[in-house]
Amino acid sequence: MKLVTFALKNNPALTYTGIWDGDQVIKTAADYPNMVSLIEAGGMPSAGDERFSVEDVILKAPLLPRKIVCVGRNYVAHAKELGNVVPDSPLLFVKLTTTVIGIGDTITWRTAVTEKVDWEVELAVVIGKPARYVSEDEAMEYIFGYTVANDVSARDLQDQDKQWIRAKGLDTFCPLGPSIVTRDEIADPHALSLKTTVNGEVMQNSNTSLMMYRIPFLISYCSQAFTLQPGDLILTGTPGGVGKGMTPPRFLKDGDTVTVSVSDVGEISNPCQIEDANL
Repeated sequence: MKLVTFALKNNPALTYTGIWDGDQVIKTAADYPNMVSLIEAGGMPSAGDERFSVEDVILKAPLLPRKIVCVGRNYVAHAKELGNVVPDSPLLFVKLTTTVIGIGDTITWRTAVTEKVDWEVELAVVIGKPARYVSEDEAMEYIFGYTVANDVSARDLQDQDKQWIRAKGLDTFCPLGPSIVTRDEIADPHALSLKTTVNGEVMQNSNTSLMMYRIPFLISYCSQAFTLQPGDLILTGTPGGVGKGMTPPRFLKDGDTVTVSVSDVGEISNPCQIEDANL
């Protein structure tokens, strides 16, 4: 099942939870306030009677997570391309919820803050129920589904600061979507293709099979330190091919379109805009 948060083009102020089925979006039978409420309700939602053409809806970010837990350097190629050591345990950080945008929304920044904006395609795990002190063997039972994330990063801030809250936490720096694909739809989350293009040119092309720390371990590891709640996200890391690792380095520019995709989960494209001209 593919679950979405959507609005109607003729009434964009109101949002709904729905089921994406081919060229239609079906409003859920129950009126959930948001996707996190749907996840908290447990089980799979039922389809209602209201159906809309995909052409008549606006797909929003599928959820606004309670927290966004990210895993740094979880692919050897990415750690090495940036000249970093491969961590001997998961390197965790968080993104702020104000980073979240949806498919087609604009990634924005000001050059007074950053001039080195980079892309990172990631498989995001959506937590389905409270997880505390979870073992690896039971960890997959706590997954509700998966979505696609772009962990947009300000590399100059990442180099400058001793921690990454600014580099990873700027507004609009976490495109998500286009839907949440429920856990039962993905036979093996460690066998999915990852891809990034900028203006149609392939930048990243890899596979989740190359994760160092796999999803059951990550869920268990996180849950030993803090409670994972329904609607939380774990961004599982990015493979090699980021702009900073290129020779010469390449970063996003005003007018670029960056597209990230995970096979069987989805694809999201976002335009880029430097905000300086609007000051």
